[in-house]
Amino acid sequence: MVNTPSAGLIGVVLLTRHGDRSDVVFQNYTTYDSTQGYLTPYGSSQEYDLGCYLRQTYLNPASPSHIQGINTDVADVDQLFVRADAGGGSVILDSAYALLQGLYPPTTKSKSTLANGETVQAPLGGYQYVPVESLEFWQATALTSWMDCEYFQFHLARLNNGVIFKNVAAQAAPFLEAVQPYINGMNNSFLNIWNIYDHLNVQYTHNATFHNSFPKTLLEQARYFADIHEQNVFTDGIPGGVGQIAIRTIWPEIFWSLGNMTLPNNKLKLALTEVDYKPFISLFNVTNSTVTSPEISGIAEYASAVAFELSRNSTGDYEVALKFKNGTNDAEFKPLKMFGQDSLTLPQLIKALDRTAINSSVNWCFSCNQTVLRGCSVYNYSNDPFLHPGNATGNA
Repeated sequence: MVNTPSAGLIGVVLLTRHGDRSDVVFQNYTTYDSTQGYLTPYGSSQEYDLGCYLRQTYLNPASPSHIQGINTDVADVDQLFVRADAGGGSVILDSAYALLQGLYPPTTKSKSTLANGETVQAPLGGYQYVPVESLEFWQATALTSWMDCEYFQFHLARLNNGVIFKNVAAQAAPFLEAVQPYINGMNNSFLNIWNIYDHLNVQYTHNATFHNSFPKTLLEQARYFADIHEQNVFTDGIPGGVGQIAIRTIWPEIFWSLGNMTLPNNKLKLALTEVDYKPFISLFNVTNSTVTSPEISGIAEYASAVAFELSRNSTGDYEVALKFKNGTNDAEFKPLKMFGQDSLTLPQLIKALDRTAINSSVNWCFSCNQTVLRGCSVYNYSNDPFLHPGNATGNA
């Protein structure tokens, strides 16, 4: 286990999933292009509760996981870095705001004194406005790296036509027939299982008539088959495989944040990225966490959180431990192993995963065989040895 000093942690990097949302999402199973829905009041409550839990865990001086030197009542924006996927609907971005309300709730200490001596308190009882960097789909590939990625679509095609999905589809056939009356004419093939499960889950949560008439065992089966499907879609047989692209474009930010936290003049204490469920699957697979904790395979629940906790051990090395809270299913964080270890030094973590990271837009374009969309048309591919083997010069 990590040898965490009594003074607490040096910093934490968080990956969090959005809360409950409306049923307006369709995910194309041949491309995984999709649009977001909108956060429901229930989802806002889930995210707020997660924020409160994170506050109690990391901002409470009495907690063993307290972050050293972090402002506990009034947010210091220099100590925080928050970003969220803002594409399509606003469920992920709004989830970040709801979480932050729990992390840094209104306080009468949120005030300022003007030059004339007048004291002004923030509105809404001292509401705190923590900045969130929102990333639109067209602005950056970091949080939606599978979309418009040709090699990822090839990966999907192999799965959709492969023996694994055909075998599971045969197993799922009785369920798919039984559920057909409840899915509003939706395609009831196994390949569409994510949309089937999502529709059933939203209806079961928000539609009282549906909730009272729909057999819950069918919802459990839908989740079971959706977990199998998504686990295969967002993993790969090799660490740098395109099936794990959902986390590969997020690693650079994680490494950057952890590295910054070790610098003498650093102010960053807590970094948070709000995302969909997909990066969780890839993260757990590429770190081999599912080997020792197979129960975390599949789709993370709404308002789930992964924490990379940075501390210093007794020898003075910076050390990172991985923890996971699976939405409201878990009352608290549970430790996970990375590569069979309870913790890794920061250099060990980066060495193990840096080769899987996609560090820039141009790297994403090459990794995805995309030469036109998402800004890729600005790059010169004439010297690329894969696209133009006869023209390769060896120069960058």
